[in-house]
Amino acid sequence: MSSSQQTSNNFKLTLQAIENCRECEGRIPEPNPIVRLHPNASILIIGQAPGIKVHESKVPWNDASGKRLREWMGVSEAEFYDVENVALVPMGFCYPGKGKSGDLPPRKECAPKWHPSVMQLLQNVEVTLLIGAYAQSHYLQDEHKTLTDRVRAWKDLAPRTFVLPHPSPRNQIWLKRNEWFTESIVPAMQRTIRKQLN
Repeated sequence: MSSSQQTSNNFKLTLQAIENCRECEGRIPEPNPIVRLHPNASILIIGQAPGIKVHESKVPWNDASGKRLREWMGVSEAEFYDVENVALVPMGFCYPGKGKSGDLPPRKECAPKWHPSVMQLLQNVEVTLLIGAYAQSHYLQDEHKTLTDRVRAWKDLAPRTFVLPHPSPRNQIWLKRNEWFTESIVPAMQRTIRKQLN
């Protein structure tokens, strides 16, 4: 078996295992893992967990947050959902349920269980977007920093990694207070992403 066939087989088996995962059954409303992967992807987006709309449609980032994220990236829907270009990997693959103020956090079991094998398959990634505090704490291992501190220090990681606030409408106040994000970071990220897609 060639190495490309081996990669393809590993990819299919991993994706199938994720889609069939029932690790959190009984602790979340309904297991329904949502992820988009392809070994060719050069852009990786690591978010939080699906919201209820995404859970029901089974389409990641199919909500107001996704619309804003695509605007920040400067990409069309077709470009965003082209799995050979963009991998969509949340910290928790299933909708975690409703909390007192918004959705509950991603389940803690998910990323340690699945992310190592997923990252092993994504060998062509050139640009990673870490969206929100959960992805950033996990991958940057700097939990003592605030999200604003991480985003402000974007040049330390760019152009390989961009650290973003969550594009949720709930973050409107943060975006208003930190206009430097859309003035400086968004254009730099768009240029980097466009190079990968062209």
